[in-house]
Amino acid sequence: MNRVAIVTGASRGIGRGISLELAKKGFDLAINYCTRQDAAEFTSQLCRRQAEENGVAIQTFEVQADIGLDSDRDRLIAQTKDRFGRLDLLVNNAGITSLERSDLLHSTEESFDRVMNVNLKGPFFLTQAAAAWMINDGILHKDRRPKIISIGSISSYTVSVNRGDYCMAKAALRMMTRLYAVRLAEWGIPVYEICPGVIQSDMTAPVKKKYDRLIAEGITPIKRWGLPEDVGAAVARLADDRIEFCTGEVFNVDGGFHIRQL
Repeated sequence: MNRVAIVTGASRGIGRGISLELAKKGFDLAINYCTRQDAAEFTSQLCRRQAEENGVAIQTFEVQADIGLDSDRDRLIAQTKDRFGRLDLLVNNAGITSLERSDLLHSTEESFDRVMNVNLKGPFFLTQAAAAWMINDGILHKDRRPKIISIGSISSYTVSVNRGDYCMAKAALRMMTRLYAVRLAEWGIPVYEICPGVIQSDMTAPVKKKYDRLIAEGITPIKRWGLPEDVGAAVARLADDRIEFCTGEVFNVDGGFHIRQL
């Protein structure tokens, strides 16, 4: 029986890259999306094709859910349980940037609330629900080693005064990872954070020229854009059962951005 993963925000960008890499590993996939059903369906098709090219057969299905809403999170868990009956990996990837890139002194409560709902409250309570399922399965099936991975950002420690709500949400997500890592350790459920740097995606498209220049100037030791598959490859490696004495760790996929230089 294949392992099963839920990937939130999987219709495009980093979420699609993660899903494709997990498909190579033979994971059955719950492809979560919020608004773009067509893109989610295309991700499913790509994943099945990717798996077939790697000699494995997988199942995928798309689940519409706004991670910021409790009823939608419940539906995501329920539909995955009905479809697959097990959960081996939750990837908290869904996220949005500020509704408008405005100076910190002019940011709005509407943007703040929306960003916090999707980027922090959603992953917190989805992790809670997934963990309850994983704990119960772990009691029944001692051979399973489920995992939880959240996709953070260099914005958790790098200030962008025109995206204050986004930065704060990502900073809190790092503490969430540590909290759950401690709480779930007794059940053998490791919790990790992947911290991407500048990744080509819909989110970074509006500031492409800015990052083209910064990358050329050496903002990262590895002088190229990060790709969704770079993040996906890190998730896929953590999904394997090869790291047993590690939890709460942050894995940087940022071209070396986190390294301070003089």
